Amino acid sequence: MNKKLMAVAVAGALSAPALALAQASTLQIYGKAVFEYGLVDQGNGKPNMDTLQGPGGQAIGFKGEEALGGGLSVWYQCESSADIRGDGGAASTAAAAGPSNGDGFCSRNSALGMKGGFGSVGVGKWDTPFKNVMLRGEVGAEDTGLFGVSQYTSGGSTGAVAGANRTLWQRRQHDNIRYNSPNFSGFQVSASFSAANSNAVNPATGVSNASTNAKPRVWSIGGLYDNGPLSLGLAYERHSQFAGVGGSNDDHAWSLSGSYTFAGKVKVGGSYIKQDYDMGAGTSADKKAWLVGVDWALSGPHSLWANYVSAGDTNSNVVATTPGAGGMPASNAAGGTGVKKWGIGYQHKFSKRTDGKLGYVRLDNDTNANYNLMGVSNTGTTAAARLGNSQSAWVMLMRHSF
Repeated sequence: MNKKLMAVAVAGALSAPALALAQASTLQIYGKAVFEYGLVDQGNGKPNMDTLQGPGGQAIGFKGEEALGGGLSVWYQCESSADIRGDGGAASTAAAAGPSNGDGFCSRNSALGMKGGFGSVGVGKWDTPFKNVMLRGEVGAEDTGLFGVSQYTSGGSTGAVAGANRTLWQRRQHDNIRYNSPNFSGFQVSASFSAANSNAVNPATGVSNASTNAKPRVWSIGGLYDNGPLSLGLAYERHSQFAGVGGSNDDHAWSLSGSYTFAGKVKVGGSYIKQDYDMGAGTSADKKAWLVGVDWALSGPHSLWANYVSAGDTNSNVVATTPGAGGMPASNAAGGTGVKKWGIGYQHKFSKRTDGKLGYVRLDNDTNANYNLMGVSNTGTTAAARLGNSQSAWVMLMRHSF
């Protein structure tokens, strides 16, 4: 009997440290599945079509942290795209885009970091503080897809290497170092910058170019205040040397975003962004955009939503100047390079994790603009037919989080 008791005691002593370590570390598996189906009027000279796509947010991820003692912890996250349509996020497009696309393992917000009383710091691929602030104002709208608004305010919302996609401001930045301050009664400051090795990468091949002295970087800082029904954010971001070495080739943008919920039922929000581009040789360009939206919880699982977004003209001191890719039209002496888009619809919340949306969206280009609904091309007709084009769609979206 004593031998049996001794064996139990020894086994307990040996297993205790392992049990303590297991309790000190965590592992969480999470994800989101989304699909969007739309019946689209593509506009001038193009046939009507239907489209099935997976807008942003589709993911499967692993995250956790381990307590190190003294209030210090190490945390990690690996989040990957998970397109339920089965095409892997359009592999052909991904191949052309190089490392900027969102496909592959740990391709979304992924990092390793430390946190404690000082706040937290993480190294990896992560949304910039500027993007976090812009998302606060996307009320009554989605970030991407046919319901999306980010293309018109910020040139889109996706992963990118420094130096690529000059007009993209809602970035999931590669090779990123980010700091988040502690939360002070709802107020928190975040800052990030991209490392130099990312900046010499050729986006088409993914190979570093040792022959260039270009050091394009993304610098981003934002402040967020979340307290009860009020949420506010202010952010600044700078894209250094995105246009090459020498001269004034820095681009920068400011954004203000926020929302307020009235009586726990009507949430109203909006964002404003101003972008400035140094084009070199005394040439510059700028653009302003804004959006407003509302989510109105009627009763039970039923709610209504609506949004309106306006992107202003591309202004420049030299005619026909455009900052680069991203759907932003070149400046024009006659103006008319902006776009208006609005949407309205119904949302049903089946549970805390599952919801569906039905709605109608319409996009109207100004006379000299050629924006398109996100996920729908504005090519295939003459340039004259694309300018000033209008597009519209009836859309259904389903989403489940786990």
